[in-house]
Amino acid sequence: MTAVKNTIDRRSFLKVSALAGGGMMLSFSWLAGCKPTPDEVLALPKEWFELNSYIKIGENGVVTLMSANPEFGSNVKTSMPMILADELDVDWKNVIVQQADFFPERFDRQFTGGSQGIRQGWKPLRTAGATARQMLVNAAAQTWNVPANEITTEAGMLFHKASSKQAGYGEMASIAAKLEVPKDVPVKEIKDFKVIGNSKKNVDGANIVTGKPLFTMDYKQEGMLIAMIVHPPAFGLKVKSVDDASVRTMPGIKDVFVIQTLADDYERNGFDTTTFTELVVVAGTSTWEVLNAKKALRVEWEKITDKNIIVAGRGGTQTVTIPAGLESTISHNAKMAEMNKKPANVLRKDGNPEAAFKKAAKVLERTYTAPFLAHNCMEPVNCFAHVTADKAEIRGPIQAPEFIMQALTARLGMPREKISIKLERMGGGFGQRAYGHHLVEAAVISQKLNAPVKMMYTREDDMTYGIYRPTYTATYRAALDENNNLIAFHVKGGGIPEHPVAANRFPAGAVDNYLAEGWQINSNITIGAFRAPRSNFIGGAEQSFLDELAELADKDPIEFRLELLQRAKDKPVGENNDYDADRYAGVLKLVREKSNWGNQSGNRGVAAYFCHNTYVAEVVDLEIKNNQPIVQKVVAAVDCGIVINPDAAINMGEGGIVDGIGNALYGELTFLDGVPEKNNFHQYRMIRQKEAPKAIEIHFVKNEHDPTGLGEPLFPPVFAAVANALYKVKGKRYYQQPFLKEDISLG
Repeated sequence: MTAVKNTIDRRSFLKVSALAGGGMMLSFSWLAGCKPTPDEVLALPKEWFELNSYIKIGENGVVTLMSANPEFGSNVKTSMPMILADELDVDWKNVIVQQADFFPERFDRQFTGGSQGIRQGWKPLRTAGATARQMLVNAAAQTWNVPANEITTEAGMLFHKASSKQAGYGEMASIAAKLEVPKDVPVKEIKDFKVIGNSKKNVDGANIVTGKPLFTMDYKQEGMLIAMIVHPPAFGLKVKSVDDASVRTMPGIKDVFVIQTLADDYERNGFDTTTFTELVVVAGTSTWEVLNAKKALRVEWEKITDKNIIVAGRGGTQTVTIPAGLESTISHNAKMAEMNKKPANVLRKDGNPEAAFKKAAKVLERTYTAPFLAHNCMEPVNCFAHVTADKAEIRGPIQAPEFIMQALTARLGMPREKISIKLERMGGGFGQRAYGHHLVEAAVISQKLNAPVKMMYTREDDMTYGIYRPTYTATYRAALDENNNLIAFHVKGGGIPEHPVAANRFPAGAVDNYLAEGWQINSNITIGAFRAPRSNFIGGAEQSFLDELAELADKDPIEFRLELLQRAKDKPVGENNDYDADRYAGVLKLVREKSNWGNQSGNRGVAAYFCHNTYVAEVVDLEIKNNQPIVQKVVAAVDCGIVINPDAAINMGEGGIVDGIGNALYGELTFLDGVPEKNNFHQYRMIRQKEAPKAIEIHFVKNEHDPTGLGEPLFPPVFAAVANALYKVKGKRYYQQPFLKEDISLG
């Protein structure tokens, strides 16, 4: 074992109590005790958050591990407790995993997103598990009057071989709870892992397939009312008046009223993202009655005026302008095309790209675009709230409860210690549920009605309310010399209302003359995190361009990338390159081997990308049948460090690949005069079961690097791999998403 310094102090690693009848409960603030270095902090993305959890050991030896991160299908509720269990040295079959509620008085932050859960929890969880194990060892040493270093553990048992004494963890738990938290604890060598690296079934799997109540939609309470909201039909409109006279007399309807969810002068944080802060509410006794009343309600709307909101972020506060107007996709596209012709903000510049382009033997320039996308989680937005004068109980699907607490306390006029948030399982998240406006809405409705309330969106509400993936564009230029060497590279990217350019990613660092620029246009259409934010577009655009550039250079697309990565390794340009060239090249070499790249002909596309600290390369085999693309096979190579739960990791990768293919081929949300032109699945095209790849292979690079994320990194490169494969079969490059909009029937 390796000894590590336990920096989890007594406040962070709190021995809450001895359990009734014996045992112990250990609460710890994972990252409060395991602070990252300044360099690590600088390297972390915007989606960086702290984590929390419990360990409870009963007198019978059963260990309960509380999973602090909200679960939305990424399997953190299984994989993260596996890390604890391994270092604690317990038999997984004797472990019970429970979802922790949000505890603002005890935990720092609980967040699922950014593919950061495993990465950020790795060291703190290992340390916490090992610390708890050491406390049990120390308890046994004290009880048996033997040296602690002579005691071993296995599967929840303590052994002292010299005296033949042994005891279960449960027997020593109450004694351990009274001991000091040790400062130096041994953690396992990687070769000694027993739980980590061995597939474990989803701890909620049986409950999911048997229909057990896990979601907020399942929750009921005595006296609970049903509420639905009516929001403006177009971005750029607000409520003017409500005619509710006829609705109030409809069966089961209890009330109709207008709520304001955020005060006009409220200083938002980055997760208080919501367009419609004034909503009409219909409340009643049943879903059917409220739905009918909602349809019958007559609301008059009026246009908004320009307004400024204050948003607090890591760099301080900033004023954000929300412009008036009814925006349309046609005008968006025209504005973006015009902006792309103008100088933009320089994000990075190496060498003299202008001079290099002037002396180039060949220049390639291409522009890529992508539309707004809706998240379309299978579970529409919903939330339960019961707000009284003394307290507020909220149950809802939320990825980031910490970051909606500020809005809840401000709007309810209630201190955070009186607000409890029960973290129910989410039926999908993909970034949408990092934004908790629905919790505030449900709470305000409950407070107004003085009753428990389940607030539900219809599918149409969910799809037209906002929090979309932004619409983007990027223009790439590259210069080759007479020997087909890349001598200059320029990317200018923009979007509404943010740009997608990651200036320090490949091929930055691999070319002497490099320029990255970005611009953005304000909008009243609300955007937010969408699986692999920004990377979901720029990764596909970049890798499509590199494929065409390799063809211009008369080089194999994998070899072309490997040559650039070798340059980035041997003679890197600049100091801020955010990737490891060796690991990047490693996934390309692995996917080349596993896909039998050089020995198979056919309609194949390749792409590779680094984001969320993970390296991925993918090869797509595709053919056209009956004018429809059929993805026969996808082979992926992934370097995410140590794989905690192999089956779950494969499942996660498969989901990201299928999701990426669907969005690349079909995903699109357009606007006309502020109105989303698609409001349900009969219009918004999603990938269908029969269109999923016939086979997916995922191969993991075996190494001992600390684990990184998997929920997002396999998503961006498949866009380009599909586009590059389509080129092989159609003889045409694809620059606009969705690809099938141009010339292939959607079926």
